[in-house]
Amino acid sequence: MSQRLPLVVILGATGSGKTKLSIELARRFKGEIIGADSMQVYKGLDVITAKATKEEQALAPHHLIDILQPHEMFTVVEYRNSALKIVDNLISRNKLPIVVGGTNYYIESLLWKILIEEPGDRVKALPAVVNNDHELPNEELHKKLKLLDPNMAKRLHPNNRRKILRSLEVLRQKGKPHSKILEEQQRSQGASSSGGALRYSDAIIFSLQCDKDVLDERLNRRVDKMMEQGLVQELLNFHKMYNESRIADEGFPDYTKGVFQSIGFKEFHPYLMLSEEEKKSEKGCLELEKCLEELKMVTRRYARRQNKWTRNRFLGRRDRQVPPMYGLDVTDLDKWDQNVAQPATQIIQSFISQTDCEYQPLPMQTTTTSTANAEEDTYFCDICERVFVGSFQWSDHLKSNRHKKMIERKNKLSKRENSTK
Repeated sequence: MSQRLPLVVILGATGSGKTKLSIELARRFKGEIIGADSMQVYKGLDVITAKATKEEQALAPHHLIDILQPHEMFTVVEYRNSALKIVDNLISRNKLPIVVGGTNYYIESLLWKILIEEPGDRVKALPAVVNNDHELPNEELHKKLKLLDPNMAKRLHPNNRRKILRSLEVLRQKGKPHSKILEEQQRSQGASSSGGALRYSDAIIFSLQCDKDVLDERLNRRVDKMMEQGLVQELLNFHKMYNESRIADEGFPDYTKGVFQSIGFKEFHPYLMLSEEEKKSEKGCLELEKCLEELKMVTRRYARRQNKWTRNRFLGRRDRQVPPMYGLDVTDLDKWDQNVAQPATQIIQSFISQTDCEYQPLPMQTTTTSTANAEEDTYFCDICERVFVGSFQWSDHLKSNRHKKMIERKNKLSKRENSTK
């Protein structure tokens, strides 16, 4: 008789211990680990992307890590289709699937029937849409979407190139506007505005939680450890092998595609562009220190974004079904077994055996951005010349000091111009 196995998802900020917990659970329950990190799917840059080491990967089977060359493109649809096959195969073999990662849209594409093409959908070409979109600048792309699918264009910031391209691709493949498909599927599935019904009813989410100051210090030490592991040499080798000729051909450093957008690589661009003599000079040493500090800052900032996403997209939702999420406190690593490993093990075991568990899911929270921006219009600020998506962003901007200072500055300029007339 087969067991009733859950789909386990481990969320948490970078540096919170997701890899450690995933390996422990995989060994305990004979499970396998599925990566959900948009940078770790690429070969190379092992240190800067914080991949599980070869020794760690040997402790449990890993999937969707090191599967692409740095120059290859990989969409969320391709990730989802690949991951779903692995998850379903593991469940059919009574193997516990453990999804680990911090790429938001990868995680959501697995948990919910996100309202984009499903595997096996028949593609219907739309001859009127010419596929030269990738060659267009952001402004022209948004204008094109506004012309072809105005309802979707209103939801997307003009600089959100990835989503604009995706909507144009849907239009080209399906023969109907992306916004129309969303509306139809929402009506048929009873789905929310930002995603469909749960794909797996037997999903469990573990959220690794850490005191902010402790996590900041841990991330700083993590970067220092990366340096000890050969971070700089890894970046130099990768730059020489993949990035140097790319910059020469394109004439500018494009860090918006593939593995080149990894946190840590673009931050070192000023140092990587120095000559060999400059790297060894005092100027090179100072530049390297600046790059390291920049890496620490963006890593801390990224961790905050990940935590905010978890709160808003899971604990703050009221418009869609959300799997139970259990908080695990990773602040004190000396209490890892007590606060993390043992509770996670007991929660999974209780689920499998269908017995009561002493640990309860986290309660839902009230957040100001829980459903914001899902279907709202864009707003243009004439004063600041900026675009905002959703009423919450727009309202926050109008109250911001930056907006008020711009008003003061323009008023002063206007008075000065009037006095000279």
